[in-house]
Amino acid sequence: MALLSAMAKIHMNLLHLSDMHFGPRHWLGNNKKLLEKINSYDVDIVLNTGDSTTDALENEFEEAGQFLQGIDCTNVISIPGNHDKRNMRSADYFRQYIDNVEVIRPLNRDNCRKHHLYLDSHTTGISDQFTDINFLKKITVNSEAILVVCLDSNELYKDTGFVDKEILKAVSERIRSEVYDRIVLLNHHSILDTDSDPLFNSKIVIEFVREHKINHVFCGHTHQLSIMKSTDLYHGHSFVQYKNGSLSSANTPNDTNMFIYYSDFGTEKMKIHIIRCEIKGGDLNFREEIVAL
Repeated sequence: MALLSAMAKIHMNLLHLSDMHFGPRHWLGNNKKLLEKINSYDVDIVLNTGDSTTDALENEFEEAGQFLQGIDCTNVISIPGNHDKRNMRSADYFRQYIDNVEVIRPLNRDNCRKHHLYLDSHTTGISDQFTDINFLKKITVNSEAILVVCLDSNELYKDTGFVDKEILKAVSERIRSEVYDRIVLLNHHSILDTDSDPLFNSKIVIEFVREHKINHVFCGHTHQLSIMKSTDLYHGHSFVQYKNGSLSSANTPNDTNMFIYYSDFGTEKMKIHIIRCEIKGGDLNFREEIVAL
């Protein structure tokens, strides 16, 4: 199964989870046992691609944050999903309970076209009127600098996705100021395949991926596992999108809950471990499938 045409020699292990949906859509499985299973893997970076909550309520963010804090890894990176932006205080709650990240703001506010990117200035009780959470994190693994680019593909109060061009300009400017060995992208909505709530302007994100020579994109949203390679023959650029299913949602009609472990990521020895989580008779069981590239 040849997905990658060119592999870097960075040795690291990643763990990818998504769509936990704490709140009414969170499963009735054993979270403690799930954490023990997650922590049994040797992990350098954990990637959480959004929908940690169901309705973006404070108690849901708090529960999701407590779960994420239980992961035995120094580098846990989370982005918001569409369900995490159903509340005008979503950005405040994300920074309070998930990660108090330094948010990248648009270079020119007047050029932005994303709905509800800024809350009305008369809205009270909100720490920050800016609703998007776009940021960079640079992590060193085995002397290699990994730049993780995190895009907020979500609009407040909507399930469909939209990425503002002005935001991409600001993120691009920050990327160009960084020194790194490898760059990866996290966004909640898929940019290659989709469902009934798509990312409407995925084309500009693909152009962004090509511009910055990003070879690996991680996402969630659809609750359906998909690993796809896209090759632009004209521009000579390829990237792989890793779309995870839900980790612990009660709403998985077509698939099991799962998380993904990428061992030896970015090397010729890379393997994708798909760990499926199944509740049978009130007990939580795990089934692992390994895909060698």
